[in-house]
Amino acid sequence: MRKTRFLVFCFIISFYNFLLFSQSADLKLIGEKVPEPKTVLEKKSFEALQNLSWKEIFNDDFSRSWQNNWFLDGEKALLKNTKEGLLFKAGTTPASDADHAVLWTKQTFEGDVRIEFDFTKKDTTTKFVNIIYLFAEGSGTGAYNKDITKWSKLRTVPAMKVYFEHMNAYHVSFAAFENDNSDPANDYIRARHYLPENGNGLKGTEMKPDYFKTGFFKANVPHHITIIRKGNDLFMVIKNTEKEQICHWETNVFPVLYSGRIGLRLMGSRVSEFGNFRVFELTK
Repeated sequence: MRKTRFLVFCFIISFYNFLLFSQSADLKLIGEKVPEPKTVLEKKSFEALQNLSWKEIFNDDFSRSWQNNWFLDGEKALLKNTKEGLLFKAGTTPASDADHAVLWTKQTFEGDVRIEFDFTKKDTTTKFVNIIYLFAEGSGTGAYNKDITKWSKLRTVPAMKVYFEHMNAYHVSFAAFENDNSDPANDYIRARHYLPENGNGLKGTEMKPDYFKTGFFKANVPHHITIIRKGNDLFMVIKNTEKEQICHWETNVFPVLYSGRIGLRLMGSRVSEFGNFRVFELTK
């Protein structure tokens, strides 16, 4: 009797382990790690938004002069058309305000939008950041007209503080590193909502969460980036040939940003290549 019970017990344990192994094998098909429930939910939410009815309202493959659709803050940047798109080099001096650069769309956008572009990190630096600005407008106070073209001369030297102190905008850092970093694996992605004219600088502007050590943005590896702002949700999805990551932020703890320009910022010494830059709006 004891032998029979022992054999039954062994069979149950073996069968249980078999089920666990089978489930783990299936889950590994989703990615390198078993996804957390929140990640699965965010993926479904993003896919639902991506499948809405979108209408293209901006398209630049950078086969013609970048000046047709963009204007530049900063005097030390180099922009060059390439087979893949637009090579964008900030000034060569690190941590120099005069060597930063921001490329702005001439067109303004409003409401819910989807943005797609190709991105390749073309430098080998492990410091400083790339930033994309969304719905950027001046604060409307004093010289800082909501139309940022009205005060371009104040951004000839594109110091960061001029932007976060005097603009309303979403800011998403990507292919980004701390200023004292030396490890190429220590990248991060971080979103902010600027709060201009309050005297607090960047304090209180972070939208959680941050994403660290993403494994993306190695030099000369092409990536495709999709950003969707719909209501109170801001998504950023990064893909390369090996993997994909979804970043998600809720914006409702900050004042609503409804309209403005899109900008691409490179800090001094950073070099990036952009291609096939497209913007869509939801059809009415």
